[in-house]
Amino acid sequence: MCPHCRAFITDKDRVCPYCNEQVGERAIDRRSPAAVLGGLIPHERFTTTLFLLINFGMYVAMVIYSMGLGNSSAFMNLDLRTLYQFGAKFQESVRQGEWWRLATAGFLHGGLMHIGMNSWVLYDLGTQVEEVYGTSRYVVFYLLSNVGGFLLSTYWSAAPSVGASAALMGLIGAMIALGVRTQTSMGSAIRGQYIRWAVYILLFGLLPYFHVDNAAHIGGLTTGFIIAYLAGTPRVITTPGERAWRLAAWASVALTFYAFVKMYLSFSSQPV
Repeated sequence: MCPHCRAFITDKDRVCPYCNEQVGERAIDRRSPAAVLGGLIPHERFTTTLFLLINFGMYVAMVIYSMGLGNSSAFMNLDLRTLYQFGAKFQESVRQGEWWRLATAGFLHGGLMHIGMNSWVLYDLGTQVEEVYGTSRYVVFYLLSNVGGFLLSTYWSAAPSVGASAALMGLIGAMIALGVRTQTSMGSAIRGQYIRWAVYILLFGLLPYFHVDNAAHIGGLTTGFIIAYLAGTPRVITTPGERAWRLAAWASVALTFYAFVKMYLSFSSQPV
């Protein structure tokens, strides 16, 4: 997609044939497959795979900890104490200053089905967003939508909450923003497809059996849409704007890493 006129062009074009805007190769193609762990991880899914590995790593750690507490069914469903220790969103804890839970909660999951469903969606959706917006914007959308989702959840509900779905809704919001900004039939199709995704997920969240945190979904969706609408799609990588987005991505990663450090320090200080 041309970053200037938003016409759809081929990945071989270096100048848009419609508006003569200079374009570079897609951000997702700048990474050499041979440079990504010897080609073991497909380069178009590298960032998404990193998110998935973090999620599964946290899940394995929580299962081991929960089993140590005597929870024999920990592999399928985790207990509240384990979720609390590892950084789930608890309204009272956040209000008492444990802000880092807004970031860590999105990398935790309450059970095998929970992480399985979210991973399935992230595997495809994350790649689509990175292909359109580039790695830097994708990372910012994911991490900030995660925080935005659990921030609204904290104000909305006292129920504990975890899961990557707030960030996933942020990615859906980013794709809706793409459709809104692209005033073509293709843009309309993109907008319609992802609005339907959002509606289905929010309707699913109304089912009482699954205890879905729709506030986190709405917060993530809104955050992702706003940031993506303002961000636009990547231009030539050497522009100051693109450098700013790389810095924003690193700042988001640093903030998330610091949140996990705070979680670890809090975990270590808890009585056995």
